[in-house]
Amino acid sequence: MESRPYDPKRDRTAAHRIWQEVGWLEKGKENEEAFDGMLASVRAMVAELNGQAECLVLTGPGVLRYLDRDLRLALVLGVATSHIARKQGLASQLAAHSIALEAAAGAQVATLSMFEQGYYNQLGFGTGGYEQTVRFDPSRLHTRLRHRAPTRLSAGDWEQMHAAHMRRARSHGAVSILTPTVIRAEMTWTKNPVGLGYYDGPNGTLSHGLWISATEIANGPYELQWMVYQTREQLLELLAVIASLGDQVRLFTMTEPAGIQLQALLRFPFRYRQISAKSAFATGIRASAWWQMRICDVPGCLAQTSLCGKELPFNLHLSDPIERYLPDETPWQGVGGSYIVTLGPTSHAEPGTNDKLPTLTATVGAFTRLWLGVRPATGLTVTDRLLGPPDLLERLDTILRLPTPRTDWPF
Repeated sequence: MESRPYDPKRDRTAAHRIWQEVGWLEKGKENEEAFDGMLASVRAMVAELNGQAECLVLTGPGVLRYLDRDLRLALVLGVATSHIARKQGLASQLAAHSIALEAAAGAQVATLSMFEQGYYNQLGFGTGGYEQTVRFDPSRLHTRLRHRAPTRLSAGDWEQMHAAHMRRARSHGAVSILTPTVIRAEMTWTKNPVGLGYYDGPNGTLSHGLWISATEIANGPYELQWMVYQTREQLLELLAVIASLGDQVRLFTMTEPAGIQLQALLRFPFRYRQISAKSAFATGIRASAWWQMRICDVPGCLAQTSLCGKELPFNLHLSDPIERYLPDETPWQGVGGSYIVTLGPTSHAEPGTNDKLPTLTATVGAFTRLWLGVRPATGLTVTDRLLGPPDLLERLDTILRLPTPRTDWPF
């Protein structure tokens, strides 16, 4: 495979064609300009076939919230292969190369949204936690706060939206995108957008707001693309704005915000699920795990891990499948190897083995899921490549009792 950085003079037409063939980019000056702006602001790598760019991988910087700490995150923003280059191994090799470049530049964790479970496991990714998608009649949303009249938002407000994105309330697992043009592109590409918000921040900046797409403007369904807020009161006001749409909109779809149970705010959720079943406006709640993560720096991630409870030392034998996709000259070669790990109020990892300690054996994807709190160690022994003595597994279950990681943003 021949891979190299994207060259706009040489590769622009090919890059547009690749994204159009996979259905991610519609033709049109505004859409294409937004795509070009994103390409210019992130790391874009191409792989060639017969002298033409036929595979394109985009990565960009981000921040991962781990409990109360921030970690350097690499976002895989797109892995796309043209129609003529499928099943040639270009996507996996180019994605691995791109992740290695981000890790060598300091990324401690990498994340992506998956088109199907299993493919990115070969690059060391582990599946994240469930995200609850709630479909409801907004007139059935019970709110305890009256809302003020919001201000309209448009795609032209992308800089304000990105700034609000960076200031929003974040919980464990939250992902923040550092590149504003990524937000600009997504806002530009939104079908039938509806933007509503409030400029209550310092110097009149956007404090909280909604960005919505509409399948059909008159009656919906409407789908929340993202929501930004900093306080409980702001969240309640935005929920009240959603409820106000119920005079006309018959179905609203949104991902459940971290830390709350949206069903508790719906009137008669089971009744309306039964009444609306098999209709275009069917209500209900569906859970799916659509994102994956992997650790790119074991000592770096553990140094930012502060847990409650007595210190737990152990050996970690880690395998990393990304290694087989990386040439020897690649500056980062994955994280496979042996570590002495201590979890506790002050956690750390260092290369080596201590014969006096119990040993945990895992793939990087399984260990990432454990470290994030996606599932406990004893559960991961059933579904993932993670093994250890029963006493160690039970102690890991106790010390890694974490909130469910929620990315709180599509990417």
